[in-house]
Order: sequence, then C-alpha cells, then structure tokens
Amino acid sequence: MNSKPGLPDLRCIREDVKALSAYHVQSSHGMIKLDAMENPFTLPPELQTSLGQKLGALELNRYPGTLVEDLRAQLCAYVDLPQGHDLMLGNGSDELISLLSLACMAPGAKVLAPEPGFVMYAMSAKLMGLQFVGVPLREDFELDVPKMLQAIEEHQPHIVYLAYPNNPTANLWDPLGLEQIIALVSRYAGVVVLDEAYSPFSGDTWLSRMREDPEANAQVILMRTLSKFGLAGARLGYLIAQTPWVEEINKVRPPYNVSVLNAACASFALEHQEVFDAQARVIISERERLFKSLQALSGLVPYSSQANMMLVRVAFASEKTGDELAQSVFERLKEEGILLKNVSKMHPVLCACLRLTVGTPAENDAVIQALDRLSKAHA
Repeated sequence: MNSKPGLPDLRCIREDVKALSAYHVQSSHGMIKLDAMENPFTLPPELQTSLGQKLGALELNRYPGTLVEDLRAQLCAYVDLPQGHDLMLGNGSDELISLLSLACMAPGAKVLAPEPGFVMYAMSAKLMGLQFVGVPLREDFELDVPKMLQAIEEHQPHIVYLAYPNNPTANLWDPLGLEQIIALVSRYAGVVVLDEAYSPFSGDTWLSRMREDPEANAQVILMRTLSKFGLAGARLGYLIAQTPWVEEINKVRPPYNVSVLNAACASFALEHQEVFDAQARVIISERERLFKSLQALSGLVPYSSQANMMLVRVAFASEKTGDELAQSVFERLKEEGILLKNVSKMHPVLCACLRLTVGTPAENDAVIQALDRLSKAHA
C-alpha cells in the first residue's frame, strides 16, 4: 500500500532497479567541457551549411530504410571489413551492449570485465538479469591477466568485455594477455567483446588480428562508436564480427533503431573523413603536450594515454585523503569554469584521480594554467 494518498504504487518495478542510481550527466552550461571524452571541435561553417541542407531534405515522415543500409555499406568500406565478417549498426555503443546482453541472456549467464571500466558493461548485465563479475586492475592500471584467467575459469562468463584502450585509464592492454583470454573463452564458446570506442586516437586495433587470424578470433566481437570520431550527438555505434554472430544478434535489434538523422550525419562525416582525421591528429598532438605540461607540475601525476582523455592523480601534500583532494581540485576548477570528471571514488585504484578530456589548444592551456596555480599554492 502507498504510504501517502495520491502517490503511485511502484511495487511492479523490480527491486534491483529501485536500488540502482540513474546515470548522472553534469551540467556544463557556460563551462569548458572536458568531462565526457567528446571531440572538442565543431564542423567548419561551410560543412555545417552543407549538413544542414542534407538534413533538411530528409523524408522525416518515412521510417529509415535505404539510407541506413547505405551507411552500413559505407562503414564496411571505411573499416575494410574482413572476409567472412559482417557489420551491425546500433544507436550508440550503449544499445549494442544492451543487445549483446539480451542475445546472451540465459539462466545463470554471467558477464565479466576488468574494473574500473566502462560502467555500462555492469549496468547492462544487471538490468538484463545477468550476474556481473568484476576483476580489479593492477595498481598500475594494467590488466591482471592471471586473475582474469582464474575468474574466467571459475565463472565461464558468456561475455567478457575488454575496452581497448580502457575507460577511464586510457591505456591499451598487452596483446599477449588478450590472446590468452580470447583462447580460454573460445574453449567453452563464450564471446570476447573488444570495445574500441577510442580507436581514432589509439596506436593499435584488434581488427587487424581478426583479419590475419580469423580462426583464433572466431569468438571475438569488435565494437566501435562514431561518438569519439566527432559525432557524440548523433549516437551511432557499430559492431564487427564473423557473419554468424551478426546474424544472431541482429534478431534482437529493434527495427529502425538508427534514425535517418543519425544515419545522414554519420554518412556525411564519412564523406568528409579527412576533416575528422585532421581533428584527431590535433587531439593526439595536444594529448602529448598536455601530458608533458602536467608532468612538469609538482603534486600532479598524469598517466600516459592512448585515448582522447587522461587520468591525473592529485598528490599534493595535504592532511586530506586522496578522494578529498581530488574533490577539492575538481570543485576549484569548476569554480574557474572548467568541468572535469572526478573518478576517485569509482574504484580503489583510482584514488585521488581526475579524468580530463583532451580539448582544444586554448582549453588545454586553461587547464594547464589552472592546475599550475593550484600546484604552486600547495608547494
């Protein structure tokens, strides 16, 4: 019964759902937004005009059709799809993760991933009624391969997620460790999902190994997104796997899951790939400049990155705990109009850590200068 008259009775909502917290998006109005790993560059004005004309001519009164299939063909050419593989589109990587959980949902099924990692791996599993098993990273943020193998042997998860590079630590795993994990999971016919969300900024891709050795990677699904490419607002993700995988997962995909607006934006971006490639090169260059600049500041420890984000550990001399230090720096930068992500409480290995997106040169200058002032104030 309701405790207060007039309020709805929510007993039909699952208790585990009630126990969850909704995904929180920080308000960024009027701020330098460096909290969500977005490409900081907009389209040049002439391309904005061209895209606007393209979107304005779409038949929004019709369900998506040929345009989405044309985009799928464009992406197949863009990634140079390996023989015997297929590609499926999703409304961002989040939907693809949910579809994988749905397709693999069975009594006793489990999902396993290293932690800290992308929060949607665990959230999607729990929402689908799958047990999630997290395996802690080493203190240096590297994959603890022996513990991963032990946990896989014990739990035999249907799905193992490996972000390559990882979020929020921004590092690539040792390929030899990944090969061991893939081999073990393959023995009992599980699936390993390699999440390459940050591929535009990474020095490696597992797709080349899938192409060179399809037999060893038959149980691998590669997942990517165009969000980091520069289309976070368009919500377009895709997965690549050997054709039988895609045929089965495609059965649980909602019809018309990708809108004509999303598809047209993605198609337009691929037609102007050179613009986004140039933006990625600037971001990579700025990432290295940012890393070296923060290395030179006392009381801050930046970590090398293969993504468009960077972890920075706050190590100022203080009576505050590491988490309190990180929160105080986060709040101080927010007061100066700079929005980062405080990840210090996400996992013990991230104690005192902030995650910042690599921004434009001017935005990065602002971050460096603000952290320099804080560093000197704590010297």
